[in-house]
Amino acid sequence: MARTQEERKAETRAKLLAAAADLFASKGFHAVSAEAVADAADRTTGALYSHFGGKDGLLLALLDEWERSAGRQMRDALNDASSHRDRVEGLWSTFIEPADAQNEDWMLLEHELWLFAARNLEARQVLADRFALARVAMGQSFERWADDDGRELDAAEGERLGALVLGLLLGLEMQRHVDAAAIPDDVAFDGLRRLFGESPSTNNKKSSRKK
Repeated sequence: MARTQEERKAETRAKLLAAAADLFASKGFHAVSAEAVADAADRTTGALYSHFGGKDGLLLALLDEWERSAGRQMRDALNDASSHRDRVEGLWSTFIEPADAQNEDWMLLEHELWLFAARNLEARQVLADRFALARVAMGQSFERWADDDGRELDAAEGERLGALVLGLLLGLEMQRHVDAAAIPDDVAFDGLRRLFGESPSTNNKKSSRKK
């Protein structure tokens, strides 16, 4: 049975994203040309520009797709958590090891995007908007947690906490990526508990799992 035009477009898009993920993560965004991505995907450069507008748009689309997947997993994991401790620990566990994504590639691409945005004003605004959405979404989750626990946390406080949690997650991942032994899970759990106003020595669930 012949495929439809939409099916062929979807296949081309998927192949370009897969090729870009491999090349950008292994060689770096600036070291890879649009032509190299198209060749690796067995597609034309014209197809790449038609789908993504260029290499920059391809990087943003790739990160958006992976982040939506990771975001869904994190929301599901936190919604299923039976205790506040499980929620806090789930923040790190789901961030560092999403179930259906190549997390190492995802985080390398996040760093590639940050480097690109630091030197490109237009991309900087795109990344700033993405961070803002993440802070708001995390803040809303933390407001619900507080309400479940009989505490008050307004939107401004929730978003502020979201910024701190996001910074901790990203910063610890960067250290863990180059020295996994230095950042075992319990270090991240302790840091998150401190941000939520808890003593790290209380209900400290020891974990020796390392990447």
